[in-house]
Amino acid sequence: MEGESPEIMPVECPDQEPASSKSDDVPPVALSSRLPIPSGELSLYRAAVALRLVLLAAFFHYRVTHPVAAAADGHALWLTSVSCELWLAASWLISHLPKLSPANRATYPDMLAAVPSGLAGVDVFVSAAGTLATANAVLSVLAADYPAGGMSCYVHDDGADVAVFESLFEAARFARRWVPFCRRHGVVPRAPELYFARGVDYLRDRAAPSFVKDRRAMKREYEELKVRMNCLAAKASKAAEEEEGWVMSDGAAWPGNNPRDHPAMIQVMLGHPGDRDVDGGELPRLFYVSREKRPGFRHHGKAGAMNALLRVSAVLSNSAYVLNLDSDQCVNNSSVLREAMCFLMDPVAGNRTCFVQFALRDADDGDSVFSDIEMKCLDGIQGPVYLGSGCCFSRKALYGFEPAAADDGDDDTEMAANWWTFCFGRGKRMSWLRRSMSAVPLLDSDSEEDDSDDDEQEAAAAAAGRRRSRRLRAYRASLERHFGQSPAFIASAFEDQGRRRGDGGEQDAAVAGTGSLLLKEAIHVVSCAYEQSTRWGKDIGWMYVGGDGDGGNGVATGFRMHARGWSSAYCSPTRPAFRSFTKASPSEHLAGASRGAVAAMAILLSRRHCPIWAGWAGGGGRIRLLQRVGYVGRVAYPLASIPLTVYCFLPAVCLLTGKSTFPADVTYYDGVLLILLLSSVAASVALELRWSRVSLHAWWRGEKMWVVTATSACLAAVFQGVLAACTGMEIGFSTETTPAASPPAGEEEEAVAWSVRWTKLVVLPASVAAANLAGVVGAVAYGVDHGYDSWGPLGAKLVLAGWVVAHLQGFLRGVIVARRERGRAPPTIAVLWSVLFVSVVSLLWVHLASFSASPPPPTAQQPIL
Repeated sequence: MEGESPEIMPVECPDQEPASSKSDDVPPVALSSRLPIPSGELSLYRAAVALRLVLLAAFFHYRVTHPVAAAADGHALWLTSVSCELWLAASWLISHLPKLSPANRATYPDMLAAVPSGLAGVDVFVSAAGTLATANAVLSVLAADYPAGGMSCYVHDDGADVAVFESLFEAARFARRWVPFCRRHGVVPRAPELYFARGVDYLRDRAAPSFVKDRRAMKREYEELKVRMNCLAAKASKAAEEEEGWVMSDGAAWPGNNPRDHPAMIQVMLGHPGDRDVDGGELPRLFYVSREKRPGFRHHGKAGAMNALLRVSAVLSNSAYVLNLDSDQCVNNSSVLREAMCFLMDPVAGNRTCFVQFALRDADDGDSVFSDIEMKCLDGIQGPVYLGSGCCFSRKALYGFEPAAADDGDDDTEMAANWWTFCFGRGKRMSWLRRSMSAVPLLDSDSEEDDSDDDEQEAAAAAAGRRRSRRLRAYRASLERHFGQSPAFIASAFEDQGRRRGDGGEQDAAVAGTGSLLLKEAIHVVSCAYEQSTRWGKDIGWMYVGGDGDGGNGVATGFRMHARGWSSAYCSPTRPAFRSFTKASPSEHLAGASRGAVAAMAILLSRRHCPIWAGWAGGGGRIRLLQRVGYVGRVAYPLASIPLTVYCFLPAVCLLTGKSTFPADVTYYDGVLLILLLSSVAASVALELRWSRVSLHAWWRGEKMWVVTATSACLAAVFQGVLAACTGMEIGFSTETTPAASPPAGEEEEAVAWSVRWTKLVVLPASVAAANLAGVVGAVAYGVDHGYDSWGPLGAKLVLAGWVVAHLQGFLRGVIVARRERGRAPPTIAVLWSVLFVSVVSLLWVHLASFSASPPPPTAQQPIL
């Protein structure tokens, strides 16, 4: 920005003050509260987990002390089985340690009216991908139940797609009628596609004639909007195939015709002085942003786009809080922003809450089992992890400031006595945890006392002035090295957030007068070279982990905030806050699981962000022990795919070869121990579902999904992560039928080197299911052929094989009956490859075993192969 830069003279970390009255007469109004799990349910759950742990220890003692005899030719299988069981037990222990102190949350949105300062400003970030989905996400945000003057929506188009740009103009025009329609009639949900897809019976609901008339008119306008957007998408696709590309209405070429080489683009869609809806009401602001892209620069994927939006919003609106959404996520609960403010503006815990993570739901409103249970458990310690979307942040926390310190003082020796407090976060905070963890350089105070005479005092004052001037210049240079060379952005980081528009008059005129200067500075902060030699992605903003996994960037971002002492909150309202615009296909599920697992492996193998050792130096004790364990489990979960995949193959191997991983002489005590262990597993699961209020159907669906992804995407991610760490070569899984070609050298440094069809991920789980089905059929045929006595050795093997088939039967049925999807190759090919793979491995087994096999004893089961 031209002209004199703003004066920046902060002397200490600016703690975010809670929006509540400081009066001694009126106590602050609580906006949220933590509801602990009933002590009876929690005590029973902890007892079941402890009993399960004791029985696991006894079970492994039995397994180690009762190996399979080497003469039975199954010693290798026994050793493999015990190793997998120990590995899976360790994974279970890491995942369950943070679950011993869960909590629920309650919010009181009606009490927000009692906040003297009013509702804080919120900037909503939407990642654009597709015209109709982005338009629905934007319209649902603009129509949310929140003051229009305190909300701004920023749409980031990282691909510089002209169809998205033009569709936002259409969405802005449609919003002038859609927003007042939603507010007038209390429409839920407020995404037009989701709302009009609902079947409404006007006679049964006895709707008012005025509502029926308005709804029909709005539906007709929305259908016309969809037609125009489809035409825009078709024209943009046709123009992309031509050499000259898209030409705008004024005859100029679209600046983003080359998505990898284009200037920064910012357009104000809504927010000009005088912008009103058809009822004369105020509309939220809407901005289109596309950051600059140039060859040779790393752009850091979604994390880099979010940091660009963070800087743009600071220059243009500078709201105290930011909410980020994916393009396919629509606001399903219109009061979602008020729910977030109940945590972030709470007078007690609001100034120490870095973000509020909302529950993520699928398009069919399905329960996110693992997310709900894990988030509620971490909410009882220091707060949930950041899931990558559907999260409302405090801007100060994203900048790297430390949270406000508690008012009460504690003794340093309390740390050793309160181990439970250190792990679970109960009780008072300790003073040793209140060391400065701010990543932002702060200016120390310069107070000196001098009792000399006047001449000496004048000389000392002049010297002090020179020293202070040098310190201010050095401080400004350190801020520029931290935030980047933008005086306007640096000034916004230390001023009070929450710029609001006036209702016309002088304030709007002033905003209009400085609009060009603000836009010029906004263009500067999204240039591709702005982040060079700064701390963006290292200490402030969304973290850059490496690779293309956005989930890993999110986990690292949340971990960095928790390591500074911040807390977070998990909000799961009765009506889901957000809902996906479209239902993901199986290929998209596997591709998403693959990206998440690759990102987790990138964090686990990172020297800077791995939660095992990161954050210990410099006061890293601010993150509690069990919170760190929760992060470790969050990034180490792909490793469990190795023993799980091997263990799923073991029943088929045992059935087809006649061998066993258990000794033949099983006693009565051994059977009782196994029954008690299975009973403790069932009891702990039942009690967990009880306090988490998750249905059994949803839990079973999550278990099946975990087995499918563990034997496919997670297993591939482990080898991919190790390969990337050792050789630097990255492999991505594409949802298209043909592998994507590698980009030319030097055009895009962060692009994946190779792309593999998603159907390759299907081969391994289909092979596991096919092998176990073949083993079950062969074992049943063998039992029928050899009589009653042959069923004894087959019982345990059939149970384990049935357990595997039960987890994979839904996946296998979906693959077999799936038809050609959007032009992709039919998944049935993957099944054929799986059958061929199992057949080849079986024939090799027979060929190799025929040379070393010894005659089996008469009572042993004969091998089927």
